[in-house]
Amino acid sequence: MASLSPSIGGFLSPFEGGGVMVRWHEWGPADGRPVVCVHGLTRNGRDFDVLAAALAAQGRRVICLDVPGRGISAWLPLGSQYIVPVYVGLIAPLLAQLGEYDWVGTSMGGLIGMGLSGIPNGALGAGPRRMVLNDIGPFVPVASLERIRDYLSQPQAEYGSVEQVDAYLRRVHAPFGPLTDAEWRHLATHSAHRTPTGGWRLHYDPRIVEPMGAGPLADVDLWALWPWVAARPTLVVRGESSDLLLAPDAQKMAGSANVTLATIPGCGHAPALMEANQVQLILDFLR
Repeated sequence: MASLSPSIGGFLSPFEGGGVMVRWHEWGPADGRPVVCVHGLTRNGRDFDVLAAALAAQGRRVICLDVPGRGISAWLPLGSQYIVPVYVGLIAPLLAQLGEYDWVGTSMGGLIGMGLSGIPNGALGAGPRRMVLNDIGPFVPVASLERIRDYLSQPQAEYGSVEQVDAYLRRVHAPFGPLTDAEWRHLATHSAHRTPTGGWRLHYDPRIVEPMGAGPLADVDLWALWPWVAARPTLVVRGESSDLLLAPDAQKMAGSANVTLATIPGCGHAPALMEANQVQLILDFLR
């Protein structure tokens, strides 16, 4: 596991009612070339600790965001506001200050990165130089969205111990791949917070599912945006059994001149980016 400890950064992003606190864990020297890492739907920035420590060792400044509604960032006033365009707007002030940066996005984090690619140059600083899309693409099948909605719609449980959180994550996130006991415990420790009664709850706002329940779900089709995404060097990482990024779509993405596809064996949605070969893949790409 990572041997260093991150610092915490944050700012009050303008929003309805005065603003929303956006926070992150930061690794590496403040003057290093920035890398922004953004997690999946129910996850948080501590998922990237192993990758972030490795990037920091190369002199990179690594900002592992907690998207509002997760981790140490604030929750949004309404559940209906948990959508990608809102996330883009909330993190825009930070990105505008970074100049040129690289982007690593897992699942939802990749969708946010693709959303940034459609914004005119200069509006958010120099924009992403290179982009890593971890098990996400411009097409998301409705069947996978229904699966996610169904498990998120279940009442959020209170666990009696971090060991129980660990067991839950191993079951729900088994497609992350064959992680070690230490890696699962790391995820469990940072995936839950203590409750006033002394228990543990998962570290996200249960209302994040509300936009998925607003009407019938349908395929997400962002292929019209793909030329702007693929205009920069892009690494697509796909779990070989992923139901979110299907193999034909990954191959179609790889047909763009700037796009490299890497398929990770033994994983589904989404590779955890903790195993040494996965980390090295990204280190090499972001040089």
